[in-house]
Amino acid sequence: METHNWFNYILLAFEYLLFIYAFCVFLSYIILAVFSMKETVSYIRKNSFVNYKDILSSEIAPSISIIAPAYNESLNIVENVRSLLSSHYVHYDVILVNDGSKDDSLEKLIATYDLVKVDYLINQQIETMPLRAGVFKSTNPAFEKLIVVDKENGGKADALNVGLNFSRNDYIACIDVDCLLLEDSLQKMIKPFLEYTDRKVIASGGVIRIANSCKIKDGKLIDINFSKSMLVRMQIIEYLRAFLLGRMAWSRLNGLLVISGAFGMFDKDLAIKVGGYDKNTVGEDMEIVVRMRRYMEEQRIKYKVVYIPDPLCWTEAPDSYKILISQRNRWTRGTIETLKKHRVIGFNYKYGILGMLSYPYWLIFERLAPLIEVLGIIYFLVLLTIRDIKWPYTLVFFLAAYLSSIIFTLYTLFSEELTYNQYKKKGIGNKLIFTAFLEPFLLHPLTLYAAIKGNYDYYFNKKKRWGVMTRKGLSTK
Repeated sequence: METHNWFNYILLAFEYLLFIYAFCVFLSYIILAVFSMKETVSYIRKNSFVNYKDILSSEIAPSISIIAPAYNESLNIVENVRSLLSSHYVHYDVILVNDGSKDDSLEKLIATYDLVKVDYLINQQIETMPLRAGVFKSTNPAFEKLIVVDKENGGKADALNVGLNFSRNDYIACIDVDCLLLEDSLQKMIKPFLEYTDRKVIASGGVIRIANSCKIKDGKLIDINFSKSMLVRMQIIEYLRAFLLGRMAWSRLNGLLVISGAFGMFDKDLAIKVGGYDKNTVGEDMEIVVRMRRYMEEQRIKYKVVYIPDPLCWTEAPDSYKILISQRNRWTRGTIETLKKHRVIGFNYKYGILGMLSYPYWLIFERLAPLIEVLGIIYFLVLLTIRDIKWPYTLVFFLAAYLSSIIFTLYTLFSEELTYNQYKKKGIGNKLIFTAFLEPFLLHPLTLYAAIKGNYDYYFNKKKRWGVMTRKGLSTK
């Protein structure tokens, strides 16, 4: 009898812990939504009358190197390099690092951009894999800003480090080569580095949008369409929520732990000083931001990591379940690796917001969230077999969880509508709302499975792979 009572106490305690956790998640979303709206409104008010063309495209503008790693990107590489060369910024160059591609990427670049092999002085500050075919520049003055480096395969982080070694400019903008930049992206990304006088801006990021089904011509985004694929539509919802609700709020709090690897700008000297990108992680974009922040905290230097709500970069999202799961698996492993490597900052008051707010949040509500959710599902299944379930209360709980998710998504769509409103065509708004109601049932189980698989692969799979993102090519029709 006494054993039975103890068992009931344990179950009751577990139920309370799950309820408290769910309540804290809900409360954190409310807080993030408030801070996100404040940051977005502040940014729009402050920048609505800024003439980026006249101010930040002047001869005294800081110099920027766009570093674009490429591996087997033959489908998109010509169009996307053209996009990178279409910026209205003055002082910039494009360093495309062909990371041992096995397709005809290099041949296409040589033919399209009139490339010839050249001798180039390299400042080897970070150890990387050796060059393969060498360094190429164009004989056409129209492409004088383009530098193509062909090297042995070493992974994305190694390719980015090659770009760091080659760069001669003040700042670096690291971008996935499958992304399309808007023409004023560099102007808007560099602005935070110039406007803060009381602290040093070490990194900035912008909102990433999904370009599947959009019309692309000559490396430029011509027409924004809403994908017919439900999987892509759900990712559009997910990206909007992640960037407009999550990262804008953390920017306001100066607590960002990640700048999207798709497009981010960094202080080059600091990136080199901390050792460049870590080749031993699949989450190199998150890890370098945490390492740079950790360095600034340890040196007691005031700094800031900034996110801006402008939709500056458009990328191709996975349109198959297999590739999506592989991508989210990699994101999970990258998060685990980064938090483990920098665990000294966790709950450590010496690291300020980084140690007492950002790290705990990512650990509890990002790293552990899928594990806790699976435990909750298992617990519910156990209850079905050992005791009677009070179904009215259970259904109310599930309905509350579902509706809270829908509310935050609709709030995000409302913010998008009031700010940049990229999906203006008739009927898209209704489709977004319809997708929002389906996403918790269709996309969330996939991401949960990918996260659990990522945990399993991290601890038990010795062959930890980066994961292949197979491209189908952005539409040019």
